[in-house]
Amino acid sequence: MKLNRLTYFCLCVVLAVGLASCGSSSSDKDKNAADFQAAEDSLKQQIEEVVYNIPSPSEIPYLLQATGAEFNESLVNSRTKVDQYASRTDKAALNLGVYAADIGYLTSYDKTQEAIDYLNACKTLADNLGVIGSFDAEILQKFEANIGNKDSLTHLLDKTIKRTENFLKDDSRNKLSSLVVAGSFIEGLYISTGLIKTYPKNLLPEDNRIQVLTPLMRIILQQKKSVSELLKMLQTVEQTEPVTTLVADLTALEKAYASLNIEEQIKNNRGDLVLSDKNLEEVTKVVEKLRKNITE
Repeated sequence: MKLNRLTYFCLCVVLAVGLASCGSSSSDKDKNAADFQAAEDSLKQQIEEVVYNIPSPSEIPYLLQATGAEFNESLVNSRTKVDQYASRTDKAALNLGVYAADIGYLTSYDKTQEAIDYLNACKTLADNLGVIGSFDAEILQKFEANIGNKDSLTHLLDKTIKRTENFLKDDSRNKLSSLVVAGSFIEGLYISTGLIKTYPKNLLPEDNRIQVLTPLMRIILQQKKSVSELLKMLQTVEQTEPVTTLVADLTALEKAYASLNIEEQIKNNRGDLVLSDKNLEEVTKVVEKLRKNITE
């Protein structure tokens, strides 16, 4: 999920405020202008690197579907909870992201009517955030018109979420935009870990079971960098709730990933030690905590 224009705009606002507080002499202004440009270029590049590795709402669900994993309806967040989220902007932002990932999951498995129902839940939350036009009748019509085209639906979902993030572009809404991103990513990771956790343990011999689950486990392992990038992003916004709790839990998740020692295991040709659902138990536990805090 690329937030380049949004984040770039917010950083420029912050930098401009800092610049305005500096002295007003001509030489200072020239120096500040040069410093501003250098900082602007550096920060733009840094943020682009941060957001580049955060998946879009449809990316993880698409990868899950491509592995051949069966759809698990119990892993999506109930849309009947939408009213309890709508009364708080932070909850609305987080669960707008959650529902976006759920739509991606539903769409990837051709659950199109359910996805449209979730779009209506997204509209309720977007309206609460003051986002105009992202989830309107036109979007619903486009979804219905492309009901048989999975690629078009996923593209439309990602485009709609990006439009929402771009709308939340002033400095006071930077936190909300970050929460949308966080909700979407954490839900995708929750669905991934949930598929592994709920896979029957007595259906196949252990070796065969691990073989079946390996593609799913690889997707989870691939999100290690995204976890760190998301943590960096949240550390740049106002450190109040629910951001502080998210930062603490993501820090724990980062440590859980680090404890797997993935790079070293692969380097030593011991990927077999990593690709076991038992090794993912701590990651799964932290992800469940993150998701519970968001959706309850």
